[in-house]
Amino acid sequence: MRIGVVAPPWIPVPAPGYGGIEAVVADTAGELARRGHDVALVAAPGSDVPGVRTMTPLPRVPEQIGLTADEWAHLVPSLALLADREVVIDHSGPLGALVMGQASPPALHVVHGPLGDAERALYRTVCHGAPRLRLVAISRSQQGSGPGLPWAGVAHNGLDVDALPVGGGRGGYLAFLGRITADKGVAEAIAIAREAGMPLRIAAKCREPAEQEYFARAVEPLIGDDVTWLGEVDQADKIALLADAAALVFPIRWPEPFGMVMIESMAVGTPVLATRWGSVAEVVRDGVTGIVRDQPEELAREVGRALELDRAACREHVREHFSLARMTDRHERLLAAACASGTERRRRSRFLPSEPPIGGLPRGSGSR
Repeated sequence: MRIGVVAPPWIPVPAPGYGGIEAVVADTAGELARRGHDVALVAAPGSDVPGVRTMTPLPRVPEQIGLTADEWAHLVPSLALLADREVVIDHSGPLGALVMGQASPPALHVVHGPLGDAERALYRTVCHGAPRLRLVAISRSQQGSGPGLPWAGVAHNGLDVDALPVGGGRGGYLAFLGRITADKGVAEAIAIAREAGMPLRIAAKCREPAEQEYFARAVEPLIGDDVTWLGEVDQADKIALLADAAALVFPIRWPEPFGMVMIESMAVGTPVLATRWGSVAEVVRDGVTGIVRDQPEELAREVGRALELDRAACREHVREHFSLARMTDRHERLLAAACASGTERRRRSRFLPSEPPIGGLPRGSGSR
C-alpha cells in the first residue's frame, strides 16, 4: 500500500525526550516500511525514520504545544503532500482528523487522548464534518468510553521488546515517569515511596507553564534526600532508569487511554504499581506484572509484594500482548480494510451519473 502518516507538529519523530505518540508513529511507520509498504510521513522538523519518506511543512518545531496557527500550518499542506496515497492514518489530534477526513484517500484517525464529555462531543462534530473518517482506539477501555463514534477497531500501542535491555532492578529505588500534572499523580508517588521507605526518582516533562506552576506549588516542596528530581530525560536514560528501578509508580487520577510508560517498564522487567483508571487493568496483569488498586494509599501497602513479582513474566507479557509486530499487524489490517473500502467506493462512483438525467430527476428522488 501507499500509506500516508500524519504525526503531531510539536515533537520530532522519534522524540528526543518525552513523546509517547511520536514513539508509536516512528515504530509503526518504520515497521510498515520494512514490510514493503511505501510510507510517507508528515511530521515536525527534525523527524527521521529509516525507510520512510519524511516531509516537514513547518520551518521549525513550535515553541509551545497547542498553538492553533502552528497546527493549521502543519496540517493544511499535508493534504497536498499525501494526495498520492491510497490510505492515510492520522495521529495528530481532532483537528488533524477533520482535515484528513476531507482528503481524497480514505482516512483513519488514531485517538490518543481520553474521551470525556467534551472530547466525545468534539469527535462527534468532527465525524459529522468528515463522514468517511474512521477512528482507531488504542485500548478497549478508550473505545468503550466513546459509544456511537465510528470506530474501525482497536490497535493497542506496542514496542520492540528485543531492542530493550533486560533490567535487574538493582537500583533499590522506585521510579516515576510522565508529565508534571496533578492527574499523573507525582505527588502521590512521593507519598507512596515514603510510606514504603524507598527512594524515588522522578523523570518527567515540565515545559508548559501549567506544568511548571504545578511543579513549583505541589512537587518541589516535597523533594528531599529521598526524592531525586531528574527532569526530562532522553530515551536511553529513561530505559536505564526503568531497568534499574525496583518498580514503576503510576498512581494516576485520569482515564488513561493507554500508558506507554507501563509497557516500557514491564518490557525491561520492572513491575508497575498503578491505580485502576482507564486502560490500566487492560495493560497491567494484576498480581503478575504489577499491582493494580483503586487508591494510591493502597499501593503503598503493596510495594513489598510488587518487588517479589517475576521480572521475566513482566517482559513476556509485553512480548505477547504489546509487541511492535502485534501493533503493526493490527494497523496493517485496519489500513488494508480502509484502502479496500476506498477502492470500492471509487469503483461504484464510476457508475453513478455525475449530473441529473435530461428531463430532470426521476419521481421519488426528493425533488420538487
